[in-house]
Amino acid sequence: MHNTEFWIRFVLAAFATWRVTHLLASEDGPGDVIARFRARLGSGFWAKLMDCFYCLSFWTAAPLAFFVCRGPLDLLVAWLALSGAACLLERLGPVPMIIEPMSQSTEGDN
Repeated sequence: MHNTEFWIRFVLAAFATWRVTHLLASEDGPGDVIARFRARLGSGFWAKLMDCFYCLSFWTAAPLAFFVCRGPLDLLVAWLALSGAACLLERLGPVPMIIEPMSQSTEGDN
């Protein structure tokens, strides 16, 4: 495979890994399909996997590594690199906002 072709494939696969992982872990999806799927999973192993971007990117990157490389050792390294690239892309985004209810004040609080 030509060097330029490899890098084009790698960058495309890295963005695809991030996009699919972000869709599955953080979005409701078109028509709330992903949200309903997540709800059906309950609270078991698969549901926990869907909640963790980093864990999910590891598994999402696996089939995309075949798009990038062909050799067995190259596949393993590309798999890890694609997951790592997706994690880096996720960290570039804004920090999610957590909204918590205000605590009730009691007498004597300022």
